[in-house]
Amino acid sequence: MPDVAPPRRSGEYATRGDYHATPDPTWDYYPTYLAKVERVRSYLDGLAPGTRVLDAGCGEGVFVEAYASRLAIEGVDENYSSERVRRGSLLALPFEAGAFDRVLCLDVLEHLAFDEQSVALAEIYRVLTPGGEAFISIPNLAHLQSRVHFLLKGQLIRTASELKHPGDRPIAEFLRLFRAAGFEIVERRGLFPTFPVITHLIRTHPSSLEPLHRWLTRLVPVPGWCLLNLLRMRKAGRG
Repeated sequence: MPDVAPPRRSGEYATRGDYHATPDPTWDYYPTYLAKVERVRSYLDGLAPGTRVLDAGCGEGVFVEAYASRLAIEGVDENYSSERVRRGSLLALPFEAGAFDRVLCLDVLEHLAFDEQSVALAEIYRVLTPGGEAFISIPNLAHLQSRVHFLLKGQLIRTASELKHPGDRPIAEFLRLFRAAGFEIVERRGLFPTFPVITHLIRTHPSSLEPLHRWLTRLVPVPGWCLLNLLRMRKAGRG
């Protein structure tokens, strides 16, 4: 049996390792990450066997590994490469036009600069087949707690440091970007409405309060109030 080259890591993967594959229960994003994984798995489970899927910005390729036996799934990431993940940039995806029926782009666009986001969306649009879908998750700079903070102090709460999330935007701005790129929004859901005080408690005790996080999403599933938005978008309009 031929030797398999070990993964090559750079950026945050060089320091944090394969942290999506084995998420730390003390990670303050832990319950939101678990909820996102559940939604993505539900989406992928609903696809027909053999559907051509690209996970763009996939990191360690958690979904690529999990669905390789059922879907024609590939992964690409600028900071990770392995047997199933190709090294490549979202700004110039190394695939032909119309190569995929579905594209995942999960918690990726916020890591790009503002002027790069439209380029990445154009690339996602390009590699999708006509009528294909993009499934995107994106943090919302104007979540509920952030809006309250703005009213009190005149400043929104960043979803992460400016260095990590240089492309942080309110979800309304992302929606305009998606439509400008030629996408039709088919479905939009929110995860984790951020109520002041409660949000701090959940982030401080992410594992033990994960059921509360799940209950809040079920009780108040208002995407504009939520930290994370998940969208199904269809390639529409041009070509």
